[in-house]
Amino acid sequence: MTEQHVREFTMPDVGEGLTEAEILTWYVRPGDTVTDGQVVCEVETAKAAVELPIPFDGTVHELRFPEGTTVDVGAVIITVATAAAAPAPAPAPTAAAAPAGAAPPAAPARQPVLVGYGVSEGPTRRRPRAQVGATGAAVSAAAPAPAPVPVLVSASIPVPVPVPVPQARPLAKPPVRKLAKDLGVDLASVTPSGAGGIISREDVHRAAAPEPEFTAPEPAPVAAPSPAPATPAPGSGPAPGPAPGPQPSGDARVTRVPVKGVRRATARAMVASAFSAPHVTEFVTVDVTRTMKLVEELKADPDMAGLRVTPLLLVARALLVAIKRHPEINASWDEVNQEIVLKHYVNLGIAAATPRGLVVPNIKDAHLKTLPRLAGDLGELVAAAKAGRTPPSAMADGTVTITNVGVFGVDTGTPILNPGEAAILAVGAIGPRPWAHRGKVRLRQVTTLALSFDHRLVDGELGSRVLADVAALLERPKRFLTWS
Repeated sequence: MTEQHVREFTMPDVGEGLTEAEILTWYVRPGDTVTDGQVVCEVETAKAAVELPIPFDGTVHELRFPEGTTVDVGAVIITVATAAAAPAPAPAPTAAAAPAGAAPPAAPARQPVLVGYGVSEGPTRRRPRAQVGATGAAVSAAAPAPAPVPVLVSASIPVPVPVPVPQARPLAKPPVRKLAKDLGVDLASVTPSGAGGIISREDVHRAAAPEPEFTAPEPAPVAAPSPAPATPAPGSGPAPGPAPGPQPSGDARVTRVPVKGVRRATARAMVASAFSAPHVTEFVTVDVTRTMKLVEELKADPDMAGLRVTPLLLVARALLVAIKRHPEINASWDEVNQEIVLKHYVNLGIAAATPRGLVVPNIKDAHLKTLPRLAGDLGELVAAAKAGRTPPSAMADGTVTITNVGVFGVDTGTPILNPGEAAILAVGAIGPRPWAHRGKVRLRQVTTLALSFDHRLVDGELGSRVLADVAALLERPKRFLTWS
């Protein structure tokens, strides 16, 4: 009979320093056979939904957390029974054996194994975390340890190895770090109030502008919601059930929806942006009849065959041309160093509404794309966002954003800046309106554009010129030839 032992797979850091992730879906159940590289679950971080593959073969022994549970990075989420390796035979004595009566040489201390990544031979340091529970399989010092067998991970498995982080580094989630940077707060000087020593947004605000003490009025009594069902302890209870959705409260007329993952991260980022960057929004209404005709001509162009051509494509091209003419708009504000950072590349973000909340993936180096390539990248970006498959890397390092509120039949809006960017362009609905054209009032295709910008580094003149250029290009698309 083949001897087996249980191996553990921990929640990896799949989002560049995030501290937790929510388990959305389990694709396996206890007793299922899994193979190296097989996706076993989907998790959602503050940035995106990500599928996790298992890095070894075996049979699922236990699922430690049910769907809908938010789990800390480093916690064991699944255990797998695998075939144990045969013990290595005892080495034969050699001529260089130690003299009789001499103490045998001390065996090198075996380092704890981060399951799925082999045995670490050198010292490592891990980020200090709150204790998850005594569920890890510790190595017994008294038992004789067999020769360590390196565990090889397939290069195709996109499970990153956690990067050692200095113990002195304060713990905070990315939106909180961004808020601290914008407010000029040194996280090392902030006293954390969160569980496990994690710094919250409130901690940063208190450090940035301490308020005088006062006696707050007693809040009015409110009906307490009914207690949520208790989460089963790790390792106990039946197989995980469906993810918890909206939960009824004590008042039958309301429903409370937990704010998690992408939606929670978006809310925090928008609050931080709205209250740290002074927003200014300008509007312009423009006749885009010629642009709409050009869209129809491009759809029939053989060079655009198989690509999705929409007015948004030409709006994106118009914004890229305007940025080329006014590169100062493509910048960010460095609060810590009190500098304006001019960027010589354009990572063009496209705001996309998804069932999990608003995400803003971006097209890398959009300023270098030809029109067909821009159309292809735009189509892939939108499709991935709607399917919930946008990787965290696609949402990093954006420089300017477009949000298309026109798809909802909305004329315009006052968009909030994506954190770290200086401008965002909103495109309203395009439709027929009475418009003065060549001395007569005619029905023309008209839309309204709105440009919000950070008034710390973009003054009214620069913002106005950029918005006017976008409008002029969409009114007369022949300008693409002379302005590009």
